[in-house]
Amino acid sequence: MPFKDNNKGQWDKISQQDLDAVIDSHELFARGQMGGTRAMLKFKDMSYLDLRNRDLRGADFTGALLCHAELDAALLTEANLFGADLRSARLVWADLSRADLRGACLAGSDMTRANLESADMREGQLLTTRGVGGDISNVIQEVAATGMEQATARGANMTGARVSNSFIVQTDLTDCIMRNAKFIRANLSLSNMTGCNLEGADFSEANLSGAIFHGASFSGTLLDHADLSGADLIGAVFDNMDFSKVDLSEANVAKSIDKLDKSIQQIVKDHITWVGTSGRDGERADLSVTNLSGHDLSKVNLSAANLSYGVLSAADLSRSEMIMSDLSFADLRGTNLDRAVLRGIKLARATLDGASLVGVDLSAVMVANRAGGGEWRSSLDHARARGAFFNGANMSNGDYVGVDFTGADLRDANLSGSLLQDADFTDADLRGANLTNTDKRGSIGLKGVL
Repeated sequence: MPFKDNNKGQWDKISQQDLDAVIDSHELFARGQMGGTRAMLKFKDMSYLDLRNRDLRGADFTGALLCHAELDAALLTEANLFGADLRSARLVWADLSRADLRGACLAGSDMTRANLESADMREGQLLTTRGVGGDISNVIQEVAATGMEQATARGANMTGARVSNSFIVQTDLTDCIMRNAKFIRANLSLSNMTGCNLEGADFSEANLSGAIFHGASFSGTLLDHADLSGADLIGAVFDNMDFSKVDLSEANVAKSIDKLDKSIQQIVKDHITWVGTSGRDGERADLSVTNLSGHDLSKVNLSAANLSYGVLSAADLSRSEMIMSDLSFADLRGTNLDRAVLRGIKLARATLDGASLVGVDLSAVMVANRAGGGEWRSSLDHARARGAFFNGANMSNGDYVGVDFTGADLRDANLSGSLLQDADFTDADLRGANLTNTDKRGSIGLKGVL
């Protein structure tokens, strides 16, 4: 981006008081009121200054220094941040939708819950013409590299964002929404993408080596020629994927049952003995990181078994007993769990889309004093249960924080005494459901429900 350089590559320091005056005028401009003027803050040094909760829509921050600046909940829609230095800035809940962040440095910044929908975060470089010959060179030398290295963007909305060729190494992107985002040739090595929605995202030729995808949702995601060496795909969910141009040979994925030391039948038999003898004989079932999709495990006692990160999609677990079992990050899409006893179970970040849990028992377990005592509650923390069936289920005194119940059937379910914080009940059927004494803070989709 050519730019006429009037400050010889130097930033002009602005005081908090002068910045406040500029923003006051800009807010009038943004609201279409008389006397307002668009904020022109090109190459201004605003490091450590306070811009929280300000209306900065369409403001010009080209090449600005915003290191350690406070921008929490700032409205930066369509703002020009081309080449801006935002190292270690706070942008929690900031709205950066459709902002121009090309060439910006966001290393070490905190963008938790920020809105980056349709933001342009591609490579970019500010250039200038210097001297009589008009030679082109960088406006500012020795500035930080562009990208999001070691930043935090937990729960950020990056739908439709353009991030191609960017440097996003070791960044915490947990629970980000990345639908239809473009990460072509981006470097996301060692980044944490646990629980991310990657529907329709394009990671062609991206460096995803060592990245963590526990509980991430891949649906129509492009991974053509991406580097997945050492990537942890255990617990990820794949739908409508084309792997013809993807090399998973060096990625960590769930193992097939033929890789187990014993047959599934022997493992279950030894586990039943272990349960029946209170651990004196037999052996606890460890079916973690195992692909058991489509298997018939109905009426089996797998209480206290480890099935974490397992693939159990379309499996039959009806009438089974899995009291205090660990199914964290398990893929249970379309699984039949009707009338199963799942008291005290761990289902943190499990995927239960379309699963049937009619008449299931998810109530708490009272632990004996000799084992520490107290209540062991079922936990579905940040699980996904879109379109799942919980008709008549006993879900009392459970932890359902952040669960996605979108379109779920919860008719006559007993949720009394449960934690429902930040849960999503959009389009869920809650007729006859018991929600007495529940903590509903931050939950959505419960309007009109007692």
